[in-house]
Amino acid sequence: MAIKDEENVEVLHAFFASVFNSQTSYPQVIQPPELEDRDGEQNKSPIIQEEAVNDLLRHLDTHKSMGPDGIHPRVLRELVEELAKPLSIIYQQSWLTGEVPGEALQKPR
Repeated sequence: MAIKDEENVEVLHAFFASVFNSQTSYPQVIQPPELEDRDGEQNKSPIIQEEAVNDLLRHLDTHKSMGPDGIHPRVLRELVEELAKPLSIIYQQSWLTGEVPGEALQKPR
């Protein structure tokens, strides 16, 4: 099961990296389902609000195991007040610059 999870992580990483990199061979016309039917809104930059990140962190299932980042959901949930603002800034900058955060934010291998 761990191998399948790692393969899933790699597939998702490749997809999201392709969205931010115009020189990849992955098609960039793929949109998440909730964005497909919005006329004209796809060209607008979203604003990633601290409150939205806060809400997502508060609703993490603490009974699940840690993700590929090596951080258990319970830790993220308990540190929501400290993490929501910096994460929202990181996500917003990532969206605006078109760059996925570097290795400093990734789990060491």
